[in-house]
Amino acid sequence: MKIAVSAGYWSAGPPPQAADLFRIADAFAEQGLIDSVWTSEAYGSDALTPLAWWGAATQRVRLGTNIAQLSARTPAATAMAALTLDHLSGGRFVLGLGVSGPQVVEGWYGQPFAKPLARTREYIRIVREIIARDAPVTNDGPAYPLPVPGSTHGKALRSTVHPLRTDLPIYLAAEGPANISLAAEIADGWLAAFYDPDFDVYFRERLDLGFATPGARRQRNTFEVVASVYAASAPTLDAAADAMRPLIALYVGGMGAQGANFHADAVARLGFEAECAAIQERYLAGDRKGAAAAVPTAMVDRLTLIGPPERIAERMERYRGSVVDTLIVQGDRGAVEAAARGAAALR
Repeated sequence: MKIAVSAGYWSAGPPPQAADLFRIADAFAEQGLIDSVWTSEAYGSDALTPLAWWGAATQRVRLGTNIAQLSARTPAATAMAALTLDHLSGGRFVLGLGVSGPQVVEGWYGQPFAKPLARTREYIRIVREIIARDAPVTNDGPAYPLPVPGSTHGKALRSTVHPLRTDLPIYLAAEGPANISLAAEIADGWLAAFYDPDFDVYFRERLDLGFATPGARRQRNTFEVVASVYAASAPTLDAAADAMRPLIALYVGGMGAQGANFHADAVARLGFEAECAAIQERYLAGDRKGAAAAVPTAMVDRLTLIGPPERIAERMERYRGSVVDTLIVQGDRGAVEAAARGAAALR
């Protein structure tokens, strides 16, 4: 299993250590310890600009988006960015896409959230056709028609830029059961959030359903599973868990409305349904401290890597034989280095 790191998305401004993170990751890549660096976006910083800016100082690591949101850009704009970044990086770019959730899609981008799986399928098909550059691109789908119906001047176009790689990898972020299967059917990899090794059989089953679909793009031996995990090193387990509770409370309680929070649904499926309901109730009532306090240590320990560095390294054993090929570790340097040591021991 390979280890990756993430610069995430910004809070109030640029993370002060991000440039160092990219440089350190590239140096570790030479030693075979770090495989890739990833960025993401929510409703502040975008994923592509930081990846290009800080990634310009790298030569070895893969550079990926985890995730670029579908509603942020048209398929053509996303394909243009992918073509550009792949050339600039010398073929090291991975395009990670995700549909996001109704709170962001409807409230931030001002677009309808209906039929997310169908939109994802249509979106990725257009991006692939643009990158392949086999012919002028048309699409008669309802979400992204090309050219626009009723146009008097629009015509089908082909990218002026020739792709560096016609098979530029496209990964799909997915949490729901059907979306995980869709990733296995149409994408080159799955970007997993809140992956729990204890539920590896469940995740394999969802992926296998996608691989078994007629016309599936890949099979397991050519498909990459990239899971993200937050990590915190501290002298004690409880101290490390305390550092993670507010973050988990944010995802479970605050990222979406009640009944429309994919993160909460994903964690609840891992056996924490009652706990998720309690966290969400407090968070949506404005009690963020209470929501964080409602996050049990057992939940934190299942979803993150926490504790003293030696414990973090030992906990990597949970991933032995799992479906995960690459683990994105997001946390302090001590936690990342401990995870890398633990992953090296699994090889």
